[in-house]
Amino acid sequence: MPSLEALLHKSIPELKEIFLDRRRRVPRGLLEALESDNRNGAHQLAKQIRKRYRSNRSEGQRLHTLLRFEIELWAQGYALVAGVDEAGMAPLAGPVVAGAVILPQNYKLRGLNDSKKILDHEKREELALQIKHDAVCWAVGFAEVEEIDRINIYHAGLLAMQRALLGLSCLPNFVLVDARKIPQCPVPQRGIIRGDALSATIAAASIIAKTTRDAHMLELDALYAGYGFASHKGYPTPEHCRTLKELGALPIHRRSFGRVREVLGLDPIQNELFEEPPPSDVASVASA
Repeated sequence: MPSLEALLHKSIPELKEIFLDRRRRVPRGLLEALESDNRNGAHQLAKQIRKRYRSNRSEGQRLHTLLRFEIELWAQGYALVAGVDEAGMAPLAGPVVAGAVILPQNYKLRGLNDSKKILDHEKREELALQIKHDAVCWAVGFAEVEEIDRINIYHAGLLAMQRALLGLSCLPNFVLVDARKIPQCPVPQRGIIRGDALSATIAAASIIAKTTRDAHMLELDALYAGYGFASHKGYPTPEHCRTLKELGALPIHRRSFGRVREVLGLDPIQNELFEEPPPSDVASVASA
């Protein structure tokens, strides 16, 4: 990094590129120098850098809070904590996909959050790549349409999560799951309501599950032209419902779902998307 004197000889756009765009560390004395600088834009740049400081502190605090369940478990001696979550419970077509991930202790990734809160798909992909690179290990599990129709969507979601967990290359000491508990789990586990928004490992698993399923639906879009799977990913959007009625059901449509059965002229058999777990199965943290 150049000296403070050398930096102050740079133009304001150059300084902005270094300290805002590239987010380089701000050397001691630079902010004060900018605030006393007579050049146009110097005071504004100082304000923007201070705003970046506040944003970094806020993000650091958010990420620390996102680790509260993991920190508690690490303190109890559970060194390898896995998070598990699924994606694709509501769509009319395609599989349910689950992700499982073990993150390094005290792992903090800027922007890590529940995949549903990350609306930019490129940002989700970027986070997924970083998580996969940094994770102790990760895996995905699928429950196919035929399995969804045979055992119902709730149990298919559990099956996908079970497969993701068992796909990990190392056995975790403890598992955190979004809202439910995985059948025949080989280690202790805890279901956390809204866990994908409250636990870093579950959030990471949700991003892996979502991006994996989205990529799979792009492949199906190439196989089944005209249905728009690349845009709606199988969810019951107005566009999907319209094409379903106009073009008919495909082999990848879930025949246990009411809207698909209606198109096929079958009686509805599934009124509820989710089964309610017993109160003792999950830990409510609404007051946390």
